Amino acid sequence: MAKREPTVNIENVVASATFKQKFSLGEIAKRIPGTKYNPSEFPGLVMHIEKPKTAILLFSSGKLVCTGARSENQAREAIKKVTEMLEKAGIKIEQKPEVRVQNIVASANLYSYLDIERIHEKFPYESMYEPEQFPGLIFRMEDPPVVMLLFTSGKVVCTGSRKEEDAKRAIYKLRDLLDEEGLLE
Repeated sequence: MAKREPTVNIENVVASATFKQKFSLGEIAKRIPGTKYNPSEFPGLVMHIEKPKTAILLFSSGKLVCTGARSENQAREAIKKVTEMLEKAGIKIEQKPEVRVQNIVASANLYSYLDIERIHEKFPYESMYEPEQFPGLIFRMEDPPVVMLLFTSGKVVCTGSRKEEDAKRAIYKLRDLLDEEGLLE
């Protein structure tokens, strides 16, 4: 019987950007409706963008964090929209921000029961399993450098990648490694 291919979904892309200029967040909050700025609670200005559905944190230093995107392109698109919103509000943007993907979280289904105790026995240096602390096995991969959470249901969460392709490659590599060792049922 042929094994089903893993279904890989990008769940969250966290990106940062630097505007290389300072901002008056109080002024921006006054000019752009729907923003939240309460410096006694949080030092950044919070914006929610509907398309693509993301949350943006903007700091007075000119740094920005975008979270909630489902792809690298969506994160870049959200940051571009924020730049346009700032410009429309009369905030002069001195130069386009440098965007960097910081973390990608992907999930997958390996369509197989995973005996995570056996996996831990086979890969003691790459894995950590403490069932009284957490029900999944933590698996560290060097190439690509990611951390994966494995669950008996066959579900896997991959984090730490900075490229979508690396997250997908890591999940397929894990599946092949477990298959080679006879650890997929």
